[in-house]
Amino acid sequence: MTGSFPKRIMINEIVIVRHPVSACVPVNHKVTLRVRAEGKGILKYQWFTDGAKEVPGGTQADLTIKAQQTQLYVCRVNDQYCNCVFSDWVKVKVLDIDKSGLPVDWQGEPYVAINPKPQKIQSGTKLTLRCTAFGIPAPRYQWYRNGRPLLDKTSDTLQIECATGEHRGTYLCSLSNTLEERWSEPVDVDIVQSDQLPPAALTATDKVALLIGNLNYFNHPALMAPVVDVHELGNLLRQLGFRVVSLLDLTREEMLAAIDKFIQLLDKGVYGLFYYAGHGYEHAGRNYLVAVDAPQPYRTENCVCVQRIMLSMQERQTALSLILLDTCRKWYNQGCIPSAIMPLAPSGNTVYGYATCEDAEAFEVQDGGKSTGIFTKYLNKHILQAEKVTHVLEKVSEDLGRDPLITGKQAVEIKHTLKEPRSLADPVRTTGHTRELHLRDACWRQANELPQKKRLMFLCGVEVEVSFSALYSNVLIAFAIVKTTSPFIQDCTVTLSSIPTMEDIFSRTGRSDEMDSLLFMKNKNPDCTLRLCALQKLKESMVIKVDLHYTNTNSKLRQTESQRVDIGKPLVASCKLYRRIHAAPDRKQECPFAKSMGNISNSKPPLHQTLVGSCRPFTRKAVCAAEIAVTWSNEPEENDENDFSCPIKP
Repeated sequence: MTGSFPKRIMINEIVIVRHPVSACVPVNHKVTLRVRAEGKGILKYQWFTDGAKEVPGGTQADLTIKAQQTQLYVCRVNDQYCNCVFSDWVKVKVLDIDKSGLPVDWQGEPYVAINPKPQKIQSGTKLTLRCTAFGIPAPRYQWYRNGRPLLDKTSDTLQIECATGEHRGTYLCSLSNTLEERWSEPVDVDIVQSDQLPPAALTATDKVALLIGNLNYFNHPALMAPVVDVHELGNLLRQLGFRVVSLLDLTREEMLAAIDKFIQLLDKGVYGLFYYAGHGYEHAGRNYLVAVDAPQPYRTENCVCVQRIMLSMQERQTALSLILLDTCRKWYNQGCIPSAIMPLAPSGNTVYGYATCEDAEAFEVQDGGKSTGIFTKYLNKHILQAEKVTHVLEKVSEDLGRDPLITGKQAVEIKHTLKEPRSLADPVRTTGHTRELHLRDACWRQANELPQKKRLMFLCGVEVEVSFSALYSNVLIAFAIVKTTSPFIQDCTVTLSSIPTMEDIFSRTGRSDEMDSLLFMKNKNPDCTLRLCALQKLKESMVIKVDLHYTNTNSKLRQTESQRVDIGKPLVASCKLYRRIHAAPDRKQECPFAKSMGNISNSKPPLHQTLVGSCRPFTRKAVCAAEIAVTWSNEPEENDENDFSCPIKP
């Protein structure tokens, strides 16, 4: 019997001849994972991430991704005969760290992003050295001590649980992949006994400062010194690495909104500094700052409570909270019981620096042709010193105590719970806080963004450059410079104006020439300048109008050409301080005392001229060698926030 047998089909197995490789890359870097396989017929591919999730669109042998987070990947290869095989799992490690030195044409060779740091540790404690490198394929690590490989130390982190004298030496790490080998920087590790170990260096995760100076009061005597004091102190703090926001002439609502923004910039490990120069007083053990729109007479609900600011700073777990007040502390209505300000649990590294002691005044002084608060004068003298912040304030106190102008009238007071020798000169260390730093950086830049320089070409052939400089975070200076002229014109001048018109607080009656010295940059020789003040009140985009005036050489007629430049909402205008949000407290979004302080109108009443003899009492007074200002006797009515049980003086 002749039979027939079914024909056997021999299916070749799928063989992966090239597996994908792991990679270590900076965030948002594009990475291509490749797999190569051989088999019979048409092969199909599907990429998966950890958790067996299909990668959308990952159906080719090559998978290109924009690395956002560390993740595992694998590829399944199958044929038309239902055979399938999986590649090796690979990891794409993503590091959100500085990549500024990474070459633009980087091809994946090892690049050391974090070098190990020298160590000096106590005998018997853990030794940890870290070295991190980008690479495609991901680099292999090999640690060396004194030039010899440590056979069991082949990861990016070297750890020795109980270091002894034998672990002392010079360490470095080799990083290699199929493209190249690189070496980390060598570092020395010293193992010492406990009595030899120096204290660890103190660092900040960031430094943030808010400076407010109030001088042009609607209903109270104007001041001179805050203009110079805020400007000079801000420049010195920038030298110390602080992000500085400096503001002049704020209403109460604007002060509270600025403080809300300031509190949002604080976080764990940050050094926060709040400075105020202007009118103020003390009531029932609390200090109050007088806004420029405070009525006559004012109450505490028209002012800002300093202790609430400090409480909010502490709730952000700052490494150093410093409040510096160049204001008076005269007592008012001590029989009135204030509303409750609940204290936190004992919190260290909190410092108050008062320009004067309780129930005393603070003075302005004429010093070398400029007005300055005498406290800030000596503060600026010492603030750059790399010493414990309380030691700096003690030097300020000693200098002020030797000044004959205010002997027996003003003495610095320092209160603190400093448990570590924190200094304003401590370095900023952002390791482990990169994401928070980026968020703070974006928020801070919002209040410090300058308009771009503009070049304008007029029909007559003249080119004018308009540039900008920040004098304070709410005061912008526009400069106009004629860059090129035309042979057809003569007597060319340029003028600037703004739409809407912004008041120039520096040109008011009584302002001295000393302020003009702040307004010009030494490296500029502008043909025209325009000061734009009170930017916090700007509710719409600002337009700079540039008028070019010239005489036509042919017609001999005086002519004017105009152009407009839209500069948006510069500096603090973009923060909308005029529109403070009153909402339930939120640690990450809202200042903790945002709701507890009531609303007042932030509309600006007419400016009143200060009359001789109408000065309010207990305010900063100007003094000079020839004359000391007298004390006045009209007390304001007082009442604490949310507390209306106290009798009001008629």
